[in-house]
Amino acid sequence: MKILVTGGAGFIGSNFIRNILSKYSDIELINLDKLTYAGNLENLKDIENNKNYKFIKGDICDAELVNSLTKDIDIIFNFAAESHVDRSINDPFVFTKSNTLGTHTLLEAARKNNIKKFIQISTDEVYGSTKEDSFKETDNLKPSSPYSVSKAAADLMCLSYHTTFDMPVIITRTTNNFGPHQYPEKVIPLFITNLMEGKKVPLYGTGKNIRDWIYVVDNCEAIWFAAEKGKIGDVYNIGGGNEKENIEITNSILKEMDKDKSDIEYVKDRLGHDWRYSLDCTKIHKLGWKPKHNFEDALKDTIYWYKKNINWWEKLKTIK
Repeated sequence: MKILVTGGAGFIGSNFIRNILSKYSDIELINLDKLTYAGNLENLKDIENNKNYKFIKGDICDAELVNSLTKDIDIIFNFAAESHVDRSINDPFVFTKSNTLGTHTLLEAARKNNIKKFIQISTDEVYGSTKEDSFKETDNLKPSSPYSVSKAAADLMCLSYHTTFDMPVIITRTTNNFGPHQYPEKVIPLFITNLMEGKKVPLYGTGKNIRDWIYVVDNCEAIWFAAEKGKIGDVYNIGGGNEKENIEITNSILKEMDKDKSDIEYVKDRLGHDWRYSLDCTKIHKLGWKPKHNFEDALKDTIYWYKKNINWWEKLKTIK
């Protein structure tokens, strides 16, 4: 089997590649990544010489390159995306180009080259915010940030290609990921590394906004599971079952790192900050997948990883 992974030098993509290559010796894998600020080949240093792995630097918006790479590919896993909400508020057009136009470019190449499966990696943010219920795959999309809008548009483009061109598409929508190799602009690695540097942790508003958290390895395994067992044309919600207020996450990190509430700096809330994301994951659970990692243990492992890999994250925090 030949696989194209886009955005494989990023956080989730690199964990996915490592997970697949550790389990299967008969898969040839190409990693296409533009290597923007959050793409880092050091994330895959340990497997760069694997005979079944090849890296190509390039942009998913480059139609000629993408078309040439997909000629002999069986499955595309599209991880490539700009994903930081704050950056999407400051520069929305970058997100439209990468997340929406980039996905469209990939879909067209996949259509021309008769790809067997196209797996679109999406987000719970496309559903928008909810105070009480959990979103099912059939619920309407109500994205609120430029980032989530660009991802929702990409999802709809994928589904349109399935309906119009019979494209074998599967979409996964996941909750907040955390774990090793996550770029230190995201809340958990930002807070961990700030505390290691003797800085305070910047907490939006009152810290009462709620997110569900999933350890990145669980998400990677769920994505592969959906690709193998999922129904073509379907969407699968993937969650960790760990809904927590941001202040709870903060306090857990503080406790684990022997810090206290004096290390919190409350900052002005994010523009259009969604209150709560929540997914109903019954569909993929019935199919046979459930997360394996306990949140508290996974958080401890994540903190340990950042403590042991200061050289990895320290230089990244100087990049704007």
